[in-house]
Amino acid sequence: MYVHERMTRRPTVAMPDQSVAKAYQLMQENRFSQLPVVDDDNKLIGLVTEKLLAEVNPSSATSLSVYEINYLLSKTKVKDIMKTGIFRISRDALLEDAALVMKENRISSLPVTDGEYLVGIITRTDIFRAFIDIMGVKSEGTRIAISTKDRIGVFAEVTQIFASHNIDIRNISNIVENGTIEMTVKVRSHNVAEVVEEIKAKGYSIDSIKDVR
Repeated sequence: MYVHERMTRRPTVAMPDQSVAKAYQLMQENRFSQLPVVDDDNKLIGLVTEKLLAEVNPSSATSLSVYEINYLLSKTKVKDIMKTGIFRISRDALLEDAALVMKENRISSLPVTDGEYLVGIITRTDIFRAFIDIMGVKSEGTRIAISTKDRIGVFAEVTQIFASHNIDIRNISNIVENGTIEMTVKVRSHNVAEVVEEIKAKGYSIDSIKDVR
């Protein structure tokens, strides 16, 4: 799965000559924590965040009047406070690459680029939604959790068992830990008693069975 398949296209952006007051308004109205900054050609040049805006916003203890604060915020430009040299990801990158960059750098979203140009944004929420789809969480059918010793041919053997019972696999995923493979299989059928018994007979452990309707 690629980033461009899950990203938000035509994201809300800030321009370098916009006031920080305008950028703050955009964030508040759309409930964003950050905005990509682009030039007139839509090239990505920076990022403005809630934290950066908070740093230029006078504290409640300031002696400035409301008029003076508004004047200050209207005169301070996005280009004066934006971050440059920011993390970004290509539209053709794999979704797991985006997830890894976000996790390792503790960031909640990534601007998506095609060369130098901004084409979208990918967020943690987009990653979560993709995970839900990959796992088939909302799909009707039966979720079967299977575990066995990690070895070559496990997937082929398990999928063949389902095929021999004419049961269609909707989603399949696995985790390998301490030499054990934990496989989660989501199938379209609700009638899985016979296939479960055959899986057990082959020496696999059935950890859970969940009927989803």
